[in-house]
Amino acid sequence: MTEADKETSWAALRQLLVERYDLLRRRLTRRLGSADAAQETLHELYLRMERSDNVGVLRNPTSYLLTSAVNLARDRWRTEDRRASRVDVEALHELIDENPGPDRVVEGQMTFEALSRALARLTPRQREILIAVRFEGLIQADIAARLDISPRLVRLELQRALELCQDHVAKNL
Repeated sequence: MTEADKETSWAALRQLLVERYDLLRRRLTRRLGSADAAQETLHELYLRMERSDNVGVLRNPTSYLLTSAVNLARDRWRTEDRRASRVDVEALHELIDENPGPDRVVEGQMTFEALSRALARLTPRQREILIAVRFEGLIQADIAARLDISPRLVRLELQRALELCQDHVAKNL
């Protein structure tokens, strides 16, 4: 086994980081665009290398240190971005006013009044079918049994009622 094929220990890698700290900091600063980020990343890398096992065979330990530091910085930035996104979304949710504005209130009142007038124009059976479907959540077969009519007639009456209401609301808004 040659010298280049020996396994590198974490302790040896930490010592190399200390010896070449200025070189690694300069190169990492160029890669990251920030001297503070480079310094912080190298310190974090140093702490993470506090291990007793071996790294493995490294042909270029300095390059390994630089690549590890860049990857560590990227991981930290991704984590910070995700955290910032969550905070931004939570802050936006706090800013949202769930209450409708005056224009929406007036629009809602006008729609309700138009729908009330449309319901008044329905036949009693159409109104009962529409209310049973929309507000009671009944299915057409149950409504047919309740009114003693066919499910087909329930569908037709419901369709007519919905069309009449839709037309009336659209014309009166």
